[in-house]
Amino acid sequence: MAGHRKAILARTVVIGALALGLAACGRTEMSEYPLDALSPNGPIAEELDRLWQIVFPIAVGVFVLVEGLILIAVLKFRDRGDGDLPHQVEGNTRLEILWTIIPAVILAGIAVPTVGTIFELSEAPAKEERVEVEVVGKQFFWQFEYVNEGFFTANEMVVPTDTPVYLHLEGDPVYKGPDGREIQEASDLVLHSFWVPRLAGKTDFVPGADRYMTLEASQEGTYLGNCAEFCGLSHANMRIRVRAVSQQEYEEWVAQQAKPAASPPEGPAARGEEIFGANCVTCHAVKGHPDNVGQRTGPDLTHFNSRTRFAGAIFDVDDTQQLRAWIRNPPAEKPGAQMPPFGPDQISEGELDALIQYLHTLD
Repeated sequence: MAGHRKAILARTVVIGALALGLAACGRTEMSEYPLDALSPNGPIAEELDRLWQIVFPIAVGVFVLVEGLILIAVLKFRDRGDGDLPHQVEGNTRLEILWTIIPAVILAGIAVPTVGTIFELSEAPAKEERVEVEVVGKQFFWQFEYVNEGFFTANEMVVPTDTPVYLHLEGDPVYKGPDGREIQEASDLVLHSFWVPRLAGKTDFVPGADRYMTLEASQEGTYLGNCAEFCGLSHANMRIRVRAVSQQEYEEWVAQQAKPAASPPEGPAARGEEIFGANCVTCHAVKGHPDNVGQRTGPDLTHFNSRTRFAGAIFDVDDTQQLRAWIRNPPAEKPGAQMPPFGPDQISEGELDALIQYLHTLD
């Protein structure tokens, strides 16, 4: 018996150590505001945090009580090996009524603030006071369309502080093809969940359904997020960056993003523009490019160089070697990436240099 107990204890210790080790393997990119659901930086997240402060202590109390009673029952009424049949309890009406009423009261106490918070957060901010962004989750990046401003971007969202941002999570996005036909990308029709914990709770993407959520930042800075619903091989590499800036800086950014990309002067970058037209416009849009057909299969690259990250916000835009490796073989850099490789037989080293120079002119 003693040996059996030691074996159980040893297994428990090993499993616990493995769990702690795996938890330590988790890594997130650092910024002013990394992933942290317990440090809200906006009124939406603060409202959720207030609800958590109510519900969590109740949940801990229930857990301790229930687990304590289970331990008492296991230890007190365990098999002692004497073969005697223990006293048989057929029921206790008073106790059964008590343990029905108490959980009902606890659930009611949790339900009241929870339902109130749900209704409060489901209210759309006034149209004249909000920024509207349509969001599409793809495999594996985020597409953002600033509805009233009339432009697209990807993975990085720029928002003004102290202004509600109303997100329309499109579960059934349709695009116009080069010939005017409506196209629906298969990579759009998978589950995702949009989550920037310091600014709001997570909201699920469901294919065929439209969802709405609001986020708001109280302080300037870069807030990190991630897809929170398994969506394929690179689910963990489908990240979000929300950059909160002053109203003036936001207006300047919008004015720049709304402009078409300027063609570079003669030189390697101009050659890169031609290479882009020959190889990339069937999936990527660059407004202002002479061969642009407005495709949305891949991220809109009109102002690629104004962003800090690419490929689902995992690689640094200024890292030329990483950008080169990405163009050469995207699935090798990010498992499951839909972009096809471009080997030396398709784009030579010199052409690749020119293409990268062109991308770095897209400010």
